[in-house]
Amino acid sequence: MTHKTIITCALTGSAPTTQKNPAVPVSPEQIAESALAVERAGGAIVHVHVRDPETGAPSMDPALYREVVARIRDAGSNLILNLTTGPGGRFIPGDDIPTEPADGTTLTTPATRVAHVEELKPEICSLDVATMNMGNAVFMNTPPHLAAMAERIKAAGVKPELEVFDSGHARLASRMVEDGLIEAPPLFQLCLGISWGAPATPESMMFMKSLLPEGANWSAFGISSGQFPMAATATVLGGNVRVGMEDNIYIARGKLTSGNDELVDRAVTIVQSVGGDVATPDEARTILGLH
Repeated sequence: MTHKTIITCALTGSAPTTQKNPAVPVSPEQIAESALAVERAGGAIVHVHVRDPETGAPSMDPALYREVVARIRDAGSNLILNLTTGPGGRFIPGDDIPTEPADGTTLTTPATRVAHVEELKPEICSLDVATMNMGNAVFMNTPPHLAAMAERIKAAGVKPELEVFDSGHARLASRMVEDGLIEAPPLFQLCLGISWGAPATPESMMFMKSLLPEGANWSAFGISSGQFPMAATATVLGGNVRVGMEDNIYIARGKLTSGNDELVDRAVTIVQSVGGDVATPDEARTILGLH
């Protein structure tokens, strides 16, 4: 192993996992405390969603992002913050009139989806280069919307993490790099095991990696039981690793994890077990070209 491996932790996500594992952080205080524990465990980047503190439901409230970011920064953390822009992309067609959205649709404008990024200016934010079936909804990210979001993200001085769930998404993201919408070196996140995207297998990861532009930085994750096998695969293939309770709430078969820091601690063990070294936040900044 000749490279340092960056560990990202996705802290909470949007899925109803709070009903299955009480350790999933919900309030801004809980999310920030979880991030600080991740830093102590060896994580360099935290990927941040927010939830309604009362219900645990996913939220796009800028005030919640504002509080999470302030709590982490005020604690003197050196973590790299990666704020999501995924919420706001769900469309559910109405049963009688498919062009009219049904309950549960969150689809909104590019400006709304990146407003918290423009305000808070994290070092990284996600950009989901994917239109796909997700559950009973469509996760919708059209090329014009992606271009508009990319332009706003670039103007804010933030590096987009290009989240790709299948091979076509990787090709579209690569074209965005070619067209100058994304500055080099690009950062990709290979998202594996989500229905109905690419499966969480070594073959999928190797194929997705083969589609990335030369010089791209990349990370990968698998959901649920695929989390740790994909962490090992990504490390061996020269990529970086993402774990976290957004993607997996178990530390072992049938055993709920006690928190994000436990998942990061396992990721550190996996990286080191194959002869690798874990990057500090500052080393990750150098690797990713953050400034």
